[in-house]
Amino acid sequence: MKVEVRTTADGSSTLYVPSLDEHYHSTHGAIQEARHVYLQAGLEPALALATKGPLWVLEVGFGTGLNALLTLQHSLDAPLPIFYDTIEKYPLSAAVIRQLGAERYIHCPELLDCYQQLHAAGWGVPVALTPQFALHKIMGALQTTDLSEDTYQVIYFDAFAPEKQPDMWTDAIFAQLYAAAAPGGCLVSYCAKGSFKRSLKAAGWQVEAIPGPPGKREMTRAWKR
Repeated sequence: MKVEVRTTADGSSTLYVPSLDEHYHSTHGAIQEARHVYLQAGLEPALALATKGPLWVLEVGFGTGLNALLTLQHSLDAPLPIFYDTIEKYPLSAAVIRQLGAERYIHCPELLDCYQQLHAAGWGVPVALTPQFALHKIMGALQTTDLSEDTYQVIYFDAFAPEKQPDMWTDAIFAQLYAAAAPGGCLVSYCAKGSFKRSLKAAGWQVEAIPGPPGKREMTRAWKR
């Protein structure tokens, strides 16, 4: 896909896909959206509920690596190690990653080095980037990825919007993710559409609407009870 680099309101970069008329992140702030939706609403509650490690995270849509980076950063002070699996059908090229200019908004040299390691890590092979964080990048479609059952305490669902990528928002997808989630695990997404919530409920998820990040009134969190 052809992409264009855009700067969001908090100074962090995102990508715009002209063919879909879609951004990878909120233009109100890529970092603040990722922290609000995936860390504050997903990772932190999962860590609070966990009694032993490691904590397993599944991300649908590796994209620019921002969610993975912020999770790695959080893991440095977390009580449990984090195993992070991420699925991406269309990995970005090294040239696009350079164009994002992460050094403009990641001011900690150690964290910037971790960001570069995230993207340098090979696909299909688990890599321990720190003693607290292991990354496993999976290239391919979610629909054809064999996920272990009852495994993930938190799932970041970060696909493009339903109207842009409808094949990622089906009842079958959320049934697949429900099976992969650990008992008591949660799924978080920026999306708050009624059709999305109905598909989650059809798969067995217990759904709640919670306050969204800047620019969005609501987001969705769902639990495997």
